[in-house]
Amino acid sequence: MNNDIRKTLEELRDGTISVDEALLTIKKKPFEDIGFAKVDLHRAVRQGAAEVIYGAGKTAEQMVAITKVMLENGVKTILITRLSPESAEILQREFEMEYRKDSRIGIVGEFPEPTGIGTIVVATGGTSDIPVAEEAALTAEAHGNKVIRLYDVGVAGLHRTLSHMDEIMSATVIIAIAGMEGALASVIGGLADCPVIAVPTSVGYGASFHGLSALLSMLNSCASGVSVVNIDNGFGAGYLASMINHIR
Repeated sequence: MNNDIRKTLEELRDGTISVDEALLTIKKKPFEDIGFAKVDLHRAVRQGAAEVIYGAGKTAEQMVAITKVMLENGVKTILITRLSPESAEILQREFEMEYRKDSRIGIVGEFPEPTGIGTIVVATGGTSDIPVAEEAALTAEAHGNKVIRLYDVGVAGLHRTLSHMDEIMSATVIIAIAGMEGALASVIGGLADCPVIAVPTSVGYGASFHGLSALLSMLNSCASGVSVVNIDNGFGAGYLASMINHIR
């Protein structure tokens, strides 16, 4: 899964770098202590993907400092989630950062070329679920995956779902995102032959209890192969989908 380490080992095998150079690349210090944070520089070695910055609760200055450390240590794509517009404006003064306001995602650096074995499909029940879906989709793309978006294909108009059977049946993993009663995950789970990651959203009227109704429905899905992440956790779904899509 770790493309950087694999590349280093391949260069060592091919003789383009020395043993000492390869050892230096792998031995880089595991973290850097900057006082308020210990930036995990070996996350990619252990898990195949660099640390992601969770923006909520952090000051813009803290995120600037963390981002600088990551860039200095060779991280080429930095993902910042739950990033407020105010903090994004400050970060954009320091770095070339793309900011997606709806999903509250900041991306420093370029999206990598897809390295996954297949395609991740991100499907939503309704248009109101798109902010969570974009968090999932952008997370997956930032970790080297090809993503197909199927938005507003909920069960209130089942023909909309069925019109995308080619994409559903050819996916390596599907992220099904829905609020209200959360039925989309069960429907897709009954159609697809790949893992389905269900994301309940806080979209819905009073009795949906800010996503709890969808969460419980998804946890009780009768469709096999459906797993569930937390309410509105698009990032967690996108990250898990990427891990599945990189298993070889």
